[in-house]
Amino acid sequence: MVKITNLNMTKLSVNINKVATIRNARGGNTPNVVQVAIDCEKFGAQGITVHPRPDERHIRYADVYDLKKVVKTEFNIEGFPNTSFINLVLEVKPEQVTLVPDPPGVLTSNAGWDTLKQKDYLKEVVAEFKKYHIRTSLFVDTNLVNIENAVETGTDRIELYTGPYAENYSTDRTKAIKDFVEAANLANKLGLGINAGHDLSLENLTYFKQNIIHLKEVSIGHALISDALYFGLEETIKKYLLCLK
Repeated sequence: MVKITNLNMTKLSVNINKVATIRNARGGNTPNVVQVAIDCEKFGAQGITVHPRPDERHIRYADVYDLKKVVKTEFNIEGFPNTSFINLVLEVKPEQVTLVPDPPGVLTSNAGWDTLKQKDYLKEVVAEFKKYHIRTSLFVDTNLVNIENAVETGTDRIELYTGPYAENYSTDRTKAIKDFVEAANLANKLGLGINAGHDLSLENLTYFKQNIIHLKEVSIGHALISDALYFGLEETIKKYLLCLK
């Protein structure tokens, strides 16, 4: 029997950093990060994303090892590629690693790579991960120069930083999506897979999906976990999956 796959299907990867933030506020193991990941998959999520930072203020390195044992869909580890992060990824060997240019101390990821200035460094890091057959993605903005130079790093995909889209969506969604459409068209032309993330929500996700052709994956954490406080985790994941159909 031939399995038919929807080539335009966009996967939902749930970023569970915020769950770890709540746990760490009180110590102990409530809420249980590993159990939440298992439940997210059970409720339909097609991936789990974590972004361990050096200060371990949310996801801890130990969490990453624990999650690797239970995640059955796609495990995506995001982070700044310093030595400890690179070693973690090479030991865990997730399905995907997303390289983000946020050095220690930043509150959240709010900019993409300058792939022209950092090309040689990124090329080395990407090559190291690809030796172990780990898919690579670079967090980038919609600057077409950065997308063109991303190709030369050898990365498999880019992840579009959607903060500006989310910020401007309610004011003028047509204008807000314009640069992202151009960036995605170029990425498709150059053979790069397209992921997206940062401040995507139930309010703005459907329109983004409708306009970005061949969007492979979205990584959503803050909004999704916040929505789960009102709707419950299972119902929230269903709502996000509906936005991606």
